[in-house]
Amino acid sequence: MFAAMLRFPTAKVNLGLHVLRLRPDGYRDIETVMMAVPLQEALEIVKDPEVPAGEIRFERTGLPVPGDPRTDLVVRAAALIGERTPLPGLRAHLHKAIPIGAGLGGGSSDGACALRMVAELCGLRLSPAELHAMAARLGSDCAFFLDGGIQLASGRGEVLQPIPVDLHGWWMHLANPGIHVSTAEVYGHTAARVPDRSLASIITGTPVERWQELLVNDLEAYVLEAYPAVAQLKRAIIGNGAVYCAMSGSGSTVFGLHRERPERLPAVPGLQQWVLRL
Repeated sequence: MFAAMLRFPTAKVNLGLHVLRLRPDGYRDIETVMMAVPLQEALEIVKDPEVPAGEIRFERTGLPVPGDPRTDLVVRAAALIGERTPLPGLRAHLHKAIPIGAGLGGGSSDGACALRMVAELCGLRLSPAELHAMAARLGSDCAFFLDGGIQLASGRGEVLQPIPVDLHGWWMHLANPGIHVSTAEVYGHTAARVPDRSLASIITGTPVERWQELLVNDLEAYVLEAYPAVAQLKRAIIGNGAVYCAMSGSGSTVFGLHRERPERLPAVPGLQQWVLRL
């Protein structure tokens, strides 16, 4: 008997990011506020009796993704569920629409979505704490995508707490210059520091119109210098009327918050952009 699920993993942006300290495991402790945004891709998973039990046949379409598909977080999520219960034969199809190496968390979102989908298809009733722990094993940002919304993230990004921020009705201009930025490279060139104020106090205690002078993404300094196209894109979005503009995560995507619907930037080779209502 066939059983299928179709879900739409979303992207995220980071409203500020602080790199606090180097951890013994080689990761950095961070503080960031992650916000889910309505930029989506599509993931279908089918329980197929024609596929041998325990096997997953996975294909990707849409934006090209380098590397072996067997290492994709969708496949790894299924393998994690397989540690808890025998897997039926599965087929999975991911249509990729969120740029990779862009600071938008597309791969992490796919993994979190697949984790929940495979668990449901297998009839595995996992508690929120169990899902969270499994998502944290997949990747630092994966746990965020189980609930989405706007959350304060600490640790490697897996320690989460909802934060009261209301951006309903705002417009977001997302733009990616078509450049892949390595997360490891960026963190390797960013020094840890102790900020004067926490992100939570800034975001909940000041109007959006003041965020530009107060909110900082510590990873921006290196990326804007090493990748001039990202710096140029940030200047263009600010010039386009953004109330707040920042790079998301480790880049290379830049986003702006606008009170009114913004115009798109002039088209140039490699540039992808989206205008989204929050």
